[in-house]
Amino acid sequence: MSDLHQTPLHALHLSLGAKMVAFAGYDMPVQYPMGVLQEHLHTRAKAGLFDVSHMGQVRVTGPDYASVAAALERLIPVDIVDLPENRQRYGFLTNDAGGIRDDLMLANRGDHVFVVVNAACKADDIAYMTVQLPDATVTEITDRALLALQGPAAQAVLSALDPRAADMRFMDVATLTLAGAECWVSRSGYTGEDGYEISVPADQAEVLATALLAHEDVAPIGLGARDSLRLEAGLCLYGHDIDTGTTPADAALGWAIQKVRRTGGARAGGFVGAEVILPALGHAARKRVGLLPQGRAPMREGVPLFASEGATTQIGTITSGGFGPTVGAPVAMGYLPTDLSGTGTTVWGELRGKRLPLTVAAMPFTPANFKR
Repeated sequence: MSDLHQTPLHALHLSLGAKMVAFAGYDMPVQYPMGVLQEHLHTRAKAGLFDVSHMGQVRVTGPDYASVAAALERLIPVDIVDLPENRQRYGFLTNDAGGIRDDLMLANRGDHVFVVVNAACKADDIAYMTVQLPDATVTEITDRALLALQGPAAQAVLSALDPRAADMRFMDVATLTLAGAECWVSRSGYTGEDGYEISVPADQAEVLATALLAHEDVAPIGLGARDSLRLEAGLCLYGHDIDTGTTPADAALGWAIQKVRRTGGARAGGFVGAEVILPALGHAARKRVGLLPQGRAPMREGVPLFASEGATTQIGTITSGGFGPTVGAPVAMGYLPTDLSGTGTTVWGELRGKRLPLTVAAMPFTPANFKR
C-alpha cells in the first residue's frame, strides 16, 4: 500500500493514461501518452493543463493587511506592504546565513495574504511562519486543489468560462467563476508562457479540469514537461538551483528585492539574513548562469564544471540540465565564479569521464510570453 498522498485529480490522471511517479510525497503524473517532448511543444504552441495541487496554499491573516504585510516583511525580503490589492509577486523565505529556505508566490487579497509554497517545504514553511508570526494566523488551505493553465491559448480557453480572465494582467489575482466553482486565479506560471494558476475547491477540481481539457487546444501535461519548460524559461527549481546554502545574490534573484527593502531604502533590511544578503547584491562571489552545451549531449544536474579542458580544480556545478525542445538543443543552468560568468565564456563539463565545452548564455533560453 503506497503511503504517497494523492491530489484531488488522481483518478483523472489514471483515466488519462498518466505514468505516475513519487514527487514531494505525492503520487504525481510525470507524463501522459503524448510524451514529454510533445507535451512541452503543445504547451508552447497552445495550452497545457498541470496539476500542481501538491504545492502548499496558505492564508496569513491578522488585524489588517498592513500589519500582516509588515510582519511578513521580517521573513521575506520583498516589498509586501506596498503590494496593491489583487496583485502578487515572487519572494522567498531566508535564513540567518542569507540562504533561501523556500521560494514562493504571495498575493494581497485585501483582508489577508495568500501564499503558495513548494510541496517539499510546505510543512516546514508553515511551522516556521506560525512561530515567527505570533500576532498573525497562519492557516494551511487543505480543501482546495491547484491547477495551472499555461500557453498562448490560455486566455482564450479561460475567458470562455469567465470573460474577466481576459482583463487580468501578468501578476494580477482575481476571484473568477469557472465551471460553477469559485476560483482564486492568478495570471502567472512556471513555464515562461502566458497562463493562469487556479485554486479551486477540491470537490470541484475534476469538473473544472475536465471542462478545460474539453477545449481542443488544451492537453494534460506532466512533471517531465513542466521541468523542461521551466528550465528553458530560466526559472529555478527549489532544492536544485536554490537551497538553504544559496543567497539571492548567488542565484541572480536580486531583481526580486525591491529598492525599498535594499540598503538606502525606506524599509531597508529588517529581514532574516539581511546583513548577509544586502551587501552581497552585485558583489556575489558566484552566480547562477545559463549554459549551452556545445554538442547534442545533455548535461544534467551534478555535472562538475572546469575553467579549461585540462584544469584539475572544479569551479562550479550544473544544477539543472536537459534537452530543450523549443531551443532544439541541450540547455542547462549552474553556478560559476562571477569572474567567469559573462555571456560567451567557455567552460568545460565532465560527462562520463570526458570534458566537453559549454558556453555561458543569457536566460531565458526562449523568450518569455507573459501578458504585460
